[in-house]
Amino acid sequence: MPRVLSAACVGNGMRKIGKALALGDMLLCLALAGAYGYIHGAGGELKQMPPAAMVEAEGPEEPVEIRRIALTFDDGPHPRYTQQLLDGLKERGVQATFFVTGEHAELHPDIIRRMQEEGHLIGNHTYSHMQLRKSNREVFKEELIRTNEILEEITGQEVVYVRPPYGSWDKSFEKELNMFPVLWTVDTLDWCSSNADRITQKIVGKVEENDIILMHDYYDTSVEAALKAVDALLEQGYTFVTVEEILFD
Repeated sequence: MPRVLSAACVGNGMRKIGKALALGDMLLCLALAGAYGYIHGAGGELKQMPPAAMVEAEGPEEPVEIRRIALTFDDGPHPRYTQQLLDGLKERGVQATFFVTGEHAELHPDIIRRMQEEGHLIGNHTYSHMQLRKSNREVFKEELIRTNEILEEITGQEVVYVRPPYGSWDKSFEKELNMFPVLWTVDTLDWCSSNADRITQKIVGKVEENDIILMHDYYDTSVEAALKAVDALLEQGYTFVTVEEILFD
């Protein structure tokens, strides 16, 4: 005999089916939310996050090649031209290395302090631009010591680097004075030319990565040429650093 279901039984069964369907809908929504990255915000609203399948794994970044060069200036500071040079370097965000003489540093300590404050490296170029010879070794050494004392009094920092005039050097000074000589790889010969464009062309045409460029901040044409060269080399992707980054990094 067929089984007859009461109305109460049928109603109860329909409620169970309805709950099951609601639960199934909820699970489906949660699955979709996970797939498309929906999360509950602080106020209960749904916020969309990037789908997991669409997020690409980020690998290690490739190192950026930095082509470094160092711009160096001898003989200053000059009361006018060095200030113009510092203005131009600051405008371009460029640091340089200045090898100054003791006598000029004594005359213009404010410029030495500005060099330091603006991130430039300051080195020793003897007191009177003396060239080392066999006959004047001790006098040359005394000039280095005197210039170190002048610069340390102005800046409060020990002087480590020296550019010997004309490149004449005695390696024994390195231990005696705890100083490191810095020569150059590109000589612009700016001191014997009044043509700023020609000096600029010489720099831009010769320079390569890790070069140390020799210039002088005691001539107006040198300052003009230096800033033109900086602009051209920045466009070529070079980064200007002080000499210790070339020598020891």
